[in-house]
Amino acid sequence: MRILPTWLREFVNVKADDRQLAEDLTSAGIAVETVAEENGATIFEMDLTTNRVDAMNHYGVAREASAIYGVDLKKVEPNLPYGGADANFPIVIEDAEGCARYTGRIIRNVKIGPSPAHVVKRLELLGSRAINNAADATNYAINELGHPTHAFDLDLLEGGTIVVRRAREGETLKTLDGVVRKLSSDDLVIADANKPIALAGVMGGFDSMITESTKNVLIESAWFEPATIRRTAKHHLMHTDASHRFERGADWGITPLACDRVAELILESAGGELTGERIDTLARSLERPPIALHQSEVKRILGIDLSEQEIESILGKLGFSVARTNGVLSVTIPTWRLDVEREIDLLEELARIYGYNKFPNTLPSFSGAVIALPHEQKNAKVRETMLALGYDEAISLTFISGPDARGFSTAEPLALANPLSEEAGYMRNSLVPGLLDMVAYNLNRGNNDVHLFEAGEVFAKNGERHEEHRTLAFTATGNLISANVHRQAEPYTFFHMKGDIEDLLAAFQYQNLYFDPMTTHYLHPGRSARAVLDGETVVRFGQLHPEIATSRKLRQDVYIAEVFLDRLYQHSLREPKYERISKFPAVERDFSFGFDDTVTFERIHSAVKALDISEMQLFMPREIYRGENVGAGKYSVLLHAEFQSKERTLRDDEVAQWSAQIVEALEKLGGVLRA
Repeated sequence: MRILPTWLREFVNVKADDRQLAEDLTSAGIAVETVAEENGATIFEMDLTTNRVDAMNHYGVAREASAIYGVDLKKVEPNLPYGGADANFPIVIEDAEGCARYTGRIIRNVKIGPSPAHVVKRLELLGSRAINNAADATNYAINELGHPTHAFDLDLLEGGTIVVRRAREGETLKTLDGVVRKLSSDDLVIADANKPIALAGVMGGFDSMITESTKNVLIESAWFEPATIRRTAKHHLMHTDASHRFERGADWGITPLACDRVAELILESAGGELTGERIDTLARSLERPPIALHQSEVKRILGIDLSEQEIESILGKLGFSVARTNGVLSVTIPTWRLDVEREIDLLEELARIYGYNKFPNTLPSFSGAVIALPHEQKNAKVRETMLALGYDEAISLTFISGPDARGFSTAEPLALANPLSEEAGYMRNSLVPGLLDMVAYNLNRGNNDVHLFEAGEVFAKNGERHEEHRTLAFTATGNLISANVHRQAEPYTFFHMKGDIEDLLAAFQYQNLYFDPMTTHYLHPGRSARAVLDGETVVRFGQLHPEIATSRKLRQDVYIAEVFLDRLYQHSLREPKYERISKFPAVERDFSFGFDDTVTFERIHSAVKALDISEMQLFMPREIYRGENVGAGKYSVLLHAEFQSKERTLRDDEVAQWSAQIVEALEKLGGVLRA
């Protein structure tokens, strides 16, 4: 929202210039995002948290400045003429829960026309369009005092009364935006004797609005229950200045003042005569009990000593009243501070006005010890490894859509009772959808080389309970990201991802690791695999299924891996151990074999590893060939083995014996030794 410093200074005499004022307000939690010049005026663009409705106006910000600088705040005291006898206009509150207070005033014989130039200018600087002197008075007052008000054409109200009630089934209301809205029994409305004339706290009615022909005006200033207004605004897909404030909790005690201020502005610009006294109908009181504030807690929590006089001065400038009762400070909360509920809230008020920059730079006392989470070292190692492999860490939303929840996991998702939107209706049961959304975001903006990872919790329903599991997901598309400018760009492939997974798993201790093609439905059936660690699946990875890639409009191959950290963390981290390099020479042997395509290297490696030749230090494929010379459905592979002892030089007959064992093992797999 926008705030004009010149308007603030009408209520508080601040000697600091506008930029210093903006800095001091921001330091106290009333954030000024930008200071701009527009049409010769300085404008503060504010970023206020939703709990500080009291500061969403000029008088509220002026109150904050009064406390920060320790200067007096000018009271708003409308100067109204005596209205004569009672107006005899009854206001009936049928729904006390939805409306606690309703205040009204009547002005007769007004002349509707343009507002004064200074009112029009201020409204335009705040981004509002001038309408007429009556409507502009309510808009001016909401920006000045923060409380929504409304003006009705009194002659268009039937029955000479106002009734605050719930809408009846079948009733409709044409609002000021020209839309005819079908009302429900949950909607709180302002009605005359026969029909609704406004959606309470949201928008007035079209048929009772102020026009050039209006002669008599009824001013409304009320307090409505936040949840009721929020429900109505959401049901009708409406968001107005009034609903924005009422939904967050307006000031129950300001309704008479706001009503009088609007009356003063209308009388100044539209003339007319005030009729009767102010009509103030109170359905229920919202006064809250005082909060006990202990000076010992000020020292314990804030670490500073504040005298009782300093506490009274700070809180008093903010509108709190302080009294001493039985040795404890008793603080009465002003009606506009609905966000203050506990003693700790009062301590926060003291801290921010006193000034965080005045706090001494000391560490808090701590008698305990830092206790690391059970898997903290493993989490750190996984993150360190992924960063070292060239992936960037990402954070996605915890909420996903129904199709994503059902499309990337077999676990039953947890549905939210009150979701933010249809796209965020479930707790995530997989990290994959979030990463794919981020890949699409990058690709759509010309970044074609994307390497991302995320570690976090996923959630699933298990009967009447829910479960949480920690997982890691990482994705890559485009070219390998390399700092070597002399190296030609190399496309990222399935085998790069497999290598990254091997590097990740190498940080943990295990007995056996193998890969097989048993993966999941959202991966390409011919370019995916799973990693099984000591008999348990720990990773599923591969290229995203083409149909899913097409549906998500991903225009290039995307590789994705999902690591089940709960299972991986059952293994201890591998401790680095020093091994002396052998001073004896290594012996190398190559074997050229032909195999059927059904024989994977995993089977070849397992068969050779089962021979348990302790002197064999390395066994790996050097070359793979497929073509006419080996026949359809077959391939030729050149296998390389290295033998070395740490104790002695190996003999030729030993190496020959081991080589024969390798050949025999591979022939049992159906391999044919090639000359």
